[in-house]
Amino acid sequence: MTTYDYTSDAFPGPDPYAPLRELPAFELTSTDLSSGDKLGPKLVGEAATSPQLAWSGLPEGTKSLAVTLFDPDAPTASGYWHWAAFNIPASVSELPSGSGATPDLGVGATTLVGDSGQRAFYGANPPAGHGPHRYIVAVHAVDVDTLDVPDDASPAALGFNLYFHSLGRAILWGWYENN
Repeated sequence: MTTYDYTSDAFPGPDPYAPLRELPAFELTSTDLSSGDKLGPKLVGEAATSPQLAWSGLPEGTKSLAVTLFDPDAPTASGYWHWAAFNIPASVSELPSGSGATPDLGVGATTLVGDSGQRAFYGANPPAGHGPHRYIVAVHAVDVDTLDVPDDASPAALGFNLYFHSLGRAILWGWYENN
C-alpha cells in the first residue's frame, strides 16, 4: 500500500490549515479511519457512511464542537466540503459510524449542505485519473454553546466562524484515488 505524508507533493492542493492560527490538539480516534491510510470502501462513493469518531482531552472552556470533512485536492479553487456539522454539545464524546446521515447527527447538531448538495456526510469520490486526494476530518473545540451560523450557510462560512471560536483542533486524514 502507498502511504503519503499529509503535506506530500503527491497531493495537488495546499494544506488547508497552514494559513490558520495554530491551536492545541486533543485526542481523536476512529474505528473506521487511520490517519495517513487509504480510505476503506465504507468511506468511499455515494453510498458511504460517516466514520465513527471519538475524542477526549478537550481544551478547558470547550462549550460545543464542530466536525468537518474537507478535500483540499479537488479540481476547484476552493476544494470540496464533504461534511460540516456544528453545535454538537460538549458533553458528546463520540459520533457513531453513519451518524452523518442524520442532519442533527442524533445529538441535536446542525449539518450544513456540503458541496454535494446534501445536508449529510458525502463519501470520497475524486475524479478518475486526478490522482490521490486527502480527506481531512477535523473536530473543532468551540468556545460557545451555539455558533450563530444560519443553517443555510456554506461550510466555508462555518470555517470562518470557527477561526474566531476554536480553542483546539484534532485531525484525522486519509486518502483515496480513483484510477
